[in-house]
Amino acid sequence: MNRRFALIAWATFGLLVPTIAQSHEKSAADEKWVSLFDGKTLGGWTIADGTTGTWKVEDGAIHGSGPVSHLFSPRGDYKNFKYKAEVKIADKANSGMYFRTKKEGGFPAGYEAQVNSTHGDPVKTGSLYNHVKVFEKLVPPDTWFTQEIEAVGNHIIIKVNGKTTVDYIDKKNSFTTGHFAFQQHDPGSQVWIRKIEVMELPE
Repeated sequence: MNRRFALIAWATFGLLVPTIAQSHEKSAADEKWVSLFDGKTLGGWTIADGTTGTWKVEDGAIHGSGPVSHLFSPRGDYKNFKYKAEVKIADKANSGMYFRTKKEGGFPAGYEAQVNSTHGDPVKTGSLYNHVKVFEKLVPPDTWFTQEIEAVGNHIIIKVNGKTTVDYIDKKNSFTTGHFAFQQHDPGSQVWIRKIEVMELPE
């Protein structure tokens, strides 16, 4: 290779490198998270008819307390998505991040990503309740953490602070579409939620 050709090759490569980097940046930018909570109001999140429970916004977070209830997203047609929230659970308390769930009283039908550090229930944060159980305490109580759920078809992944705790194929296709919801498990429990975001994915 002569020197003139080598200089041209290096110059061309130099032009390509930023183009490749920009391509990766654009790909990441295409994945847009949509906020489902403005930090000030419940914004359409509601409990099911005939149920009780206390859900209010305090200091930029949703605070759940009181009897058993679930706070449901305004929309109930979520299918494939990435869904995440920052959550803090009190000592001895129990909660959950429901997805593809029905808006109904009691403990509604749907998937639940468990939120529990020290409650009597041995199934801890990071579990896919009734499917994949985590017994290790990953996060201490009264500590903010991020739980993220990815659901595409019957493939479900759960991450806690970036660590994968569930990578599961539900061969029964138990739940295919529905609401998001947060659980207030019992009168002794308290939970706080903030920065709720979703990224809908193609089928």
